[in-house]
Amino acid sequence: MDILEACRASDKKWLSKGEKNNNVCLNKNVGKRQLDEHIKLLKISGLSEKWLYDIRRFITDYLDYVEWTTDKNKTLDYLAHLQKKLAVGTYRKHVFQVLKFLEFLGVEWSKQIKPPGEQEYTAKRVSQEDIQNTLTHFQGHPYYKQFKAVVLLGCTSGLRAEELYQLTTDDINLNEKTVRINHDPHNGQSTKTGKSRVSFFPEETREALTDYFQFYKKNKSLKCLFNQYHLARTFRDAPVHVKDLRKAFSQTWDKRGDRHLLRNYSWDTVPEAMLI
Repeated sequence: MDILEACRASDKKWLSKGEKNNNVCLNKNVGKRQLDEHIKLLKISGLSEKWLYDIRRFITDYLDYVEWTTDKNKTLDYLAHLQKKLAVGTYRKHVFQVLKFLEFLGVEWSKQIKPPGEQEYTAKRVSQEDIQNTLTHFQGHPYYKQFKAVVLLGCTSGLRAEELYQLTTDDINLNEKTVRINHDPHNGQSTKTGKSRVSFFPEETREALTDYFQFYKKNKSLKCLFNQYHLARTFRDAPVHVKDLRKAFSQTWDKRGDRHLLRNYSWDTVPEAMLI
């Protein structure tokens, strides 16, 4: 018996405890005002605008299916529907957000539903050869300078894909070879840790960024430094995706005690601050 079947079977237990007369109370109507309030509370916690947009979409899809009520059977049907069409990781995100919203509404039976556990994950290996093959893949492309800049910045600074997409030219100091990753949800910038930080990059990356900045200033069609939709779509068939660039950085270091030593990459001297 799976989780959804177990939840349905537990209905008898609820009714046997005197819930039968109050069954209407388990089936609340939900309004847009309640959804807006829930999203506002999440926003206060520091979530990015993009993630808040996704959460609102997850919950709205759910509410449309259950006709804006907290009907238990319709909820279970909806989750069963999602389970069939989504990958486990994506399904887990949807279930978690729906349950958080039901908890916000005070729906007691939602506590019976447990999201699937975290998937076992094997880190993808990203070698220097993979990075070079990715650059070769884009050789001759009109936006090659942009692709080279994001590839080298991602694999030498350790930024996550979402952090790369949020960067502006003001966040990058070419003279000092530093990049500031801001946690500022009000300006559309957020980090996984909820804290701002500074990272470093080598000369090879600085040269690529310098070339791209000149191209960026002349190209009026580019509205932001690294557009997520544009890059995710273009890198779809590349040897390495933007989301995997950080793996090249992390796999370049050997952990020995409290220090990390750089392997055999042909990058110039690494700032001492990175080795602390």
